[in-house]
Amino acid sequence: MCVAATIPGYHHCCQKLNHRLPASLLSLTFTKTRMVTSSSSCSSNAGAYTTVKERVSYEKEIKKSKFIAIAGHISNEQSAQSFLSQVRDPRATHNCWAYKVGDQYRSNDDGEPSGTAGKPIHSAIASSGLDRIMVVVVRYFGGIKLGTGGLVRAYGGVTSECLRNAPTVLVKSKVPMGLEVPFELLGVLYHQLQSFQVENIKQDYDTGKDGITMVTFTVDFDKVENLEDAVKANCRRDIVFYKH
Repeated sequence: MCVAATIPGYHHCCQKLNHRLPASLLSLTFTKTRMVTSSSSCSSNAGAYTTVKERVSYEKEIKKSKFIAIAGHISNEQSAQSFLSQVRDPRATHNCWAYKVGDQYRSNDDGEPSGTAGKPIHSAIASSGLDRIMVVVVRYFGGIKLGTGGLVRAYGGVTSECLRNAPTVLVKSKVPMGLEVPFELLGVLYHQLQSFQVENIKQDYDTGKDGITMVTFTVDFDKVENLEDAVKANCRRDIVFYKH
C-alpha cells in the first residue's frame, strides 16, 4: 500500500512512498521541530551573518576608571552565559554586558544606573552590523563619577572601538537536505556533492526499496538551488529533494 507523506517546510516534497520513510529522512523532519524554538531564533538561522572571528578586547582609561570591553562569538543564551562566566572579573566594580543573536538580545547594567551601561553596549553592537556576538565591559572604578551621560558615552564608546578593530568572518547558514537515489547513480551524486562542498554526508540503505539508498547532507543556503539543478541534470532523472 502506498502512503502519502508530506515533508514539513518544503511544499514541493509531497510524493507517494512505498513502505515507510527511512530513518535518515525522519531525522530531517524531526530536526525542524527541535531547532525552531522562537520566531527570533528562526530568523537568525536564515541566510548569512557576520560575526567576530575570535575573542577581542579593548581597554581605555576614562577619568581614572579603567574600562575593558571583551567581545566574542556566541550562538545562543547558554553560550552567552558561558562567555560571561569566562570573562567577568569578580574583583571589578561592574561587569556590564549585552548580546545579540538574530532578533534576540539581552543586556545588563550590573549595578550602574539603569540604561547607562547595558543599553549603550547593545546599541553599539546593533550599529556594528555584527550578529551572534556578546560584549562584556569590565569597569574598575577610579574614584571619579562620570554622570549618566558620561557612563553612556564610556560604555558605548569602548564597545564601538572594540568591535571596530575586531577581525570578522562571514558565516553561511547550512540547510539539511536529503534525497533517494539508485545505487548505480551514487558515483555521479557524490561527484556533485563534493563540487558543492557539502558536509555531514550520510547514507541509509534501509529505505524499504530495492536498489535505493537515502543520502543526507548539509549545504550552504545559497548553493541549494544550483545543487538541485546540477544533480538532476547529471543524474538525468526527476529526483525529489527533502529539506527543512
